[in-house]
Amino acid sequence: MNELPISLTEQLNNILQSITYFAPETALAILFLLLIITGLLFRNDADWICSSLCLLGLIFVFQRDVQQLYFIASGPKFLFGSMLLLHHVSVLFKLIFAVLTFLIVVYIPLDRQLKVHQKGLSDLYAIIIAVVFGLHLMAMSVNLLMIYLAVETVSIGSYLLVSYHSENRSVAEAGLKYVLFGFAASAIMLYGLSLLYTFTGTLDIFNTHFVDQLIRINPVPVFLAMLLVIAGIGFKLSFVPMHFWVPDVYEGASTPVVAFLSTLTKIAGFALLANFLTPFIFFNKWTAFDFRLFFSIIAIITMIVGNFAAVLQNNIKRMLAYSAIGHTGFALMALVTFSQQGVSALLFYLSVYALANIGALMLCSFYAGKNSMLMVQDLRGLGKTEPFASVCFVILLISLTGLPISAGFNGKVLVFSSVIEVYRQSHNILLLVLLVTGAVTTVVSLFYYFKIPLYLFLKPAEISTQKPTGNRQFPLLIIIGLLTAIVFLLGIFPSVLANFMQ
Repeated sequence: MNELPISLTEQLNNILQSITYFAPETALAILFLLLIITGLLFRNDADWICSSLCLLGLIFVFQRDVQQLYFIASGPKFLFGSMLLLHHVSVLFKLIFAVLTFLIVVYIPLDRQLKVHQKGLSDLYAIIIAVVFGLHLMAMSVNLLMIYLAVETVSIGSYLLVSYHSENRSVAEAGLKYVLFGFAASAIMLYGLSLLYTFTGTLDIFNTHFVDQLIRINPVPVFLAMLLVIAGIGFKLSFVPMHFWVPDVYEGASTPVVAFLSTLTKIAGFALLANFLTPFIFFNKWTAFDFRLFFSIIAIITMIVGNFAAVLQNNIKRMLAYSAIGHTGFALMALVTFSQQGVSALLFYLSVYALANIGALMLCSFYAGKNSMLMVQDLRGLGKTEPFASVCFVILLISLTGLPISAGFNGKVLVFSSVIEVYRQSHNILLLVLLVTGAVTTVVSLFYYFKIPLYLFLKPAEISTQKPTGNRQFPLLIIIGLLTAIVFLLGIFPSVLANFMQ
């Protein structure tokens, strides 16, 4: 009878101590409520007020994330009864979320398609903040239940984002496809998580008994459970074969939403996958599921499918969608090293990919205007009429390809270096195949990325198809220029970011 009060007291103390380290997430929750209330109270001016409030809130969240780096200097912290794990890498992921979300929030009112939205944008800002809250949880989740709740928080918000601009039939269709695929992926993952709980009797994946119990079970059902969980996480990462939703959703959704989904949710998926794999990787007796073999094969197939499918595309958003799939495969190369060097390379690569990808999608908005469907042929001769934007486009595409001198080149060098280092130690033939595939698909990416400079500068403009592009979109052009400059400077001075990712 005396044990219950003691246990309850310990739990309450743990919660109170955890709240101290939960400041960024608390700030996001408060910001979400403020955005909802502001949208209701200031209907006419809600858009610019919510946008300003959102940007200020994200700056505050960024400051709290930086502060957490000092809190965990003495070591990782388990929060809320081992539901969450706050460690150096998770904080770095959260800093990336804050910076990229800030860019997206600035981008949203500059997109003509969303700017004329009859519902306004205040609700969109609130949804984005709710999703970012879920992204933070994904980066720290080390509990089966919390993993599912975090993924669902992000998923539900993402469904709303894709369907937010629903006046167009293609947008509504894209939103419906995303919801149906998302529900299926969530159900599959939940079944896998429930199997793991049944086998182990604990939800805490860092519990010493979790992996120990799994190795006592027949490896066939354990393999099945792992496969189901990874399939659910793979939906967020969009690796093959969980990629079918990507092209249609990216084509149909508004461009800022595509920028959000192709960067932030993908990066959070890698953070969650890294957390989930950690207890298995460092358990010497684990043999039920060869994660390096599995993810190496997935990475190879994903790079091949993503890059070769992109070559066949003429719609720029679909091209970038397949490109995003290819980049997922390349990022998996860093993950399968299961090393600190690989994690640092992964963080750098995802960061510079996100900056270049957001910049490229901003240019899609710049050239397309109110029309969300931008074809490669629509860019004929625009390099002469919009020289600054066109040069920025070329630089960003060079970074996405991974050519010198660009941030993308340095990101790929770091990934290749981490894989080579592990190959020298293990002589695993799969790692060598990964290296060859990564190099070959990088060459393949030249064939579709450089369609855009070809039409911008070398194809003559046709008067019948020429249309106004970025006239008077100076704020968007300024942001594109800043992103291009950052990508270029990180190509020359990569240590500025690389040292921070250590």
